[in-house]
Amino acid sequence: MTLSGPELRRYARQIVLPGLGTDGQERLRASSVLIVGLGGLGSPAALYLAAAGIGRLGLVDADVVDDTNLHRQILHGTSHVGLAKTDSARARLAELNPHVTLEVHQEQFTAANAVRLVRQYDVILDATDNFGTRYTVNDACVLSARPNVYASVHRMEGQLSVFATLGGPCYRCLYPEPPADGTVPNCAEGGVLGVVPGILGAAQAAEAIKLITGIGEPLVGRLFLLNVGSMQSRTVKLTRNPGCPACGSKPRIRAAGDGIVADGNIAAHYMAGCTPPEPMELEFEILPAELAARRSAGEPLTVIDVREDWEFAIAHLEGATLVPLSTLVNAERGIAREGELIVYCHHGVRSARAAEYLRSCGITGARSLAGGIDRWSLEIDPTVPRY
Repeated sequence: MTLSGPELRRYARQIVLPGLGTDGQERLRASSVLIVGLGGLGSPAALYLAAAGIGRLGLVDADVVDDTNLHRQILHGTSHVGLAKTDSARARLAELNPHVTLEVHQEQFTAANAVRLVRQYDVILDATDNFGTRYTVNDACVLSARPNVYASVHRMEGQLSVFATLGGPCYRCLYPEPPADGTVPNCAEGGVLGVVPGILGAAQAAEAIKLITGIGEPLVGRLFLLNVGSMQSRTVKLTRNPGCPACGSKPRIRAAGDGIVADGNIAAHYMAGCTPPEPMELEFEILPAELAARRSAGEPLTVIDVREDWEFAIAHLEGATLVPLSTLVNAERGIAREGELIVYCHHGVRSARAAEYLRSCGITGARSLAGGIDRWSLEIDPTVPRY
């Protein structure tokens, strides 16, 4: 279908690009892209793909906008806090470009719906924030023969590639299995500079445009690595692994996300989107309900907060003593060996490490609050601010 006059005017600066022209712009309008995740990566990707004139843009996310999202999730605004991210995104993108058809999928991207969603679109953008969904996106793309434009970020670093193309490697060629639980901090624990997912998400949009129009050289068989702290980058060559469980010569993956949930390896692997991790199941954990009951009963419990001082200022449990994790080694000698000691942090990751360390030092009554102060706010006291 020929581009209309308003479309020609809107995309004029793009159409004039050598190698793109009206043919390339018409290919964009005839194409469809699915963005899985509308957080730090999905926000700039959605904005630039809509602005570029993608014909049909699918948006998958089950979360709502929170004010802690806004330093990096630029698709959403203060007035959208509390709205479903899909509704927030649809409103912003429709205003940006009314020529784009927006298709909202307000649901979790899971093994149950992955292939159904992926097969409706030409190109898939993995803008997710956890390893479990990342493997599910990859597997659905391999099973459906759809290119997977992948990115992830951590603190001030990020990586980008295009997986699951004909003859090219997939995500499992690079990372056959998820990392062990607790080895990768979520961004609430490790932090993330907001512009980092902005850069990588915009680059994902660029890779999708290149795949659709045929201009440039997509990152197939290459992994782009960026360190914003030093503003250095490098590109690593990737090859398809013949033994890959998803795309190798004898694939073992028969369904999206095969083996990931069963492995129990996906808890606490959250990065750009800051989705709270599932509480770790440790023998020395205490649930918020148990702690609340024992505090109400007046039991003599020592409570230590191992977060940073700025976090303590946002919210803390009454009577807690602040001992940031980085200072725990020096403070450990002053902690009583007798009685029960409850340690908490934001989501339970730092406190689990702290409790494990304290128990190794002979403080055998040290226990970690499962899910941290965030879970306490959700289950016990909603007046405690979340962040």
